[in-house]
Amino acid sequence: MYCKAISVRNFRNIEEAEISFCEGVNILAGENAQGKTNLLEAIFYPSVGRSFRGAHTPEIIRFGEKTAHIHMEYRDRKRDQTIDIRLSRDKQRQIEKNGLRLDKLSELVGSFRAVLFCPEHLSMIKDGPSERRSYMDIAISSLYPSYLYSLQTYSHLLRQRNALLKSAWQDRGAFDSTIELWSEKLAHEAAIISDMRLQFAKRASRHVAACFAEMMGEKEIPSLVFHGSSGQKEEEYADRETTKKKYYSLLTSSYDREIAAGATLWGIHKDDLDICLNGKSARIYGSQGQQRSLALAMKLAEGEICKEEFGDYPVFLFDDVLSELDASRREYLLHKIKGKQVIMTSCEPNLLADTEGVQRIVVKNGSYFSFAKEK
Repeated sequence: MYCKAISVRNFRNIEEAEISFCEGVNILAGENAQGKTNLLEAIFYPSVGRSFRGAHTPEIIRFGEKTAHIHMEYRDRKRDQTIDIRLSRDKQRQIEKNGLRLDKLSELVGSFRAVLFCPEHLSMIKDGPSERRSYMDIAISSLYPSYLYSLQTYSHLLRQRNALLKSAWQDRGAFDSTIELWSEKLAHEAAIISDMRLQFAKRASRHVAACFAEMMGEKEIPSLVFHGSSGQKEEEYADRETTKKKYYSLLTSSYDREIAAGATLWGIHKDDLDICLNGKSARIYGSQGQQRSLALAMKLAEGEICKEEFGDYPVFLFDDVLSELDASRREYLLHKIKGKQVIMTSCEPNLLADTEGVQRIVVKNGSYFSFAKEK
């Protein structure tokens, strides 16, 4: 899979731009705050249907404008495809694939597959469980749109159940008559999500270990271990009915505690992914270099799983990553991206100057020029 071209209008600081990409390495070179990351954000948006910066639509649309538009042309293993996304400050966004309207986000996700890596992804190692859940959710959704549907359904059910818990003080009768139904539905989706997270963690762990060994040449063995909030052993998750019963038992075991908290205390929103080196927490015991290498290996693992699943690699998007890596890790990354489409940003205008097959695009104040046309 590769991105052939993208047209962007009124997105962040980009008034209007049309950029074509080669199938190999593409470098967006320019000083800070010129629009390099904004373009990566526009490229990544069609893969997940949202900003990787967590921005809401009004923040994405160029200041003073009412609408923004992304038009992407890409090729997968079957044929050339297009995606159009129209954003508006006062209307619902519109998404089209090959000219046909898509009504659900799950119909978009998985069409154009991309893996993004930026310095902020170190938070997967250093910060709390929500960062690691986000890593799993984005990666799995791009592989299986059904996962995104379950995740959206779970989020809706969780909001409804939490609202019921908060109102229990005023109307205990309504609470008692409906809470078991909400708990059963929530347990059903939790079983699906937990199983898929576990299977992804097991697959990703193998690839992370292989990448880490190649990159570091050290004796430490990394592992990703799914830590589900149901408290089950790993082998129990494969039986979704057992997992559903376990979650249902937890969700119906202590209503008084949940009413006092005003929130659901058990569920996949409490899951975590333990990232370890020789069985010890990489967050606590890993050096900064090891943590960087683990984060990079985790993103590369996404691509390897995608290749296993669909027969081709996703597009790799690297935001100012090479400047964060030492010479050996930089050399490793450059070796690993051979044969893949990569779009990366850099403040170094001469990056990979001696490498054949590299397309350089100069970025200045939201405008984009091929290296040969720069003035």
